Amino acid sequence: MISLNHAIILLKKEQKMNLNQKIIFTDTVFAQEVDGEMVLLDMNSENYFGLDEVGTAIWQAMQEKESLQEVYETLLEQYEVEAEVLQKDLLDFMEKLVESGLVEVEEN
Repeated sequence: MISLNHAIILLKKEQKMNLNQKIIFTDTVFAQEVDGEMVLLDMNSENYFGLDEVGTAIWQAMQEKESLQEVYETLLEQYEVEAEVLQKDLLDFMEKLVESGLVEVEEN
């Protein structure tokens, strides 16, 4: 028998990331920029996460924009990168954030 929490986790893992999703910041994660890099503290797990310069830029764009599409467009203007590469990297990064419980996403 699968518990409700386990079923929710399975559903979240099966959910595919896409640019139409809205970003939801959990209220148990605190972020602070230190020497140009973002440090995240998840109060639930008491784990720290460090983001490099690009991860920090993505996190900051996420805070300013509502959807992944808007974050994508912002980053595409900031960096010299192929659109397909940026989209893949952004969605991979978001998947890691969701899996770590640092953010949630929902369909826009």
